[in-house]
Amino acid sequence: MNNIVKFLDDNLEYAKHEVIEDTIHITVVSNRTLVKCPYCSKESKKLHSYYVRSFQDLPIQDKKVIIMIKNRKFICENQDCSKKIFSENFSCIEKSKKSKRLIKYIIDLSMRISSIDASNMLRKNVVNVGKSTIYNILKKRYT
Repeated sequence: MNNIVKFLDDNLEYAKHEVIEDTIHITVVSNRTLVKCPYCSKESKKLHSYYVRSFQDLPIQDKKVIIMIKNRKFICENQDCSKKIFSENFSCIEKSKKSKRLIKYIIDLSMRISSIDASNMLRKNVVNVGKSTIYNILKKRYT
């Protein structure tokens, strides 16, 4: 399972997983000791707090996948930085709570068939997504 997680981001480590009905819930943790502030690029190791963040990914063995991260917040150690607290970011996550590779899959499918048909097909065994979400994803990409 750790190899699957590494496909998402090298900074993530597999912690555990649980299968609930048609969905695999995978818990991952960050392996970074230092994190760069996205605003000033200064590295920090001063932990402020954390929260659980989840996102959907491509299916595994015909089961939907939800990945949960204990996302950490850090205190920026640069006195001149305009932001004092920042969250750890990962390259694999879109703001829409879906992995980048899942977004690509949704776009590839919805470019070939209607949003309604794509939504129905995706809901069966890939991801819970509505036609309006597909429309919004396409709108962000192509406008």
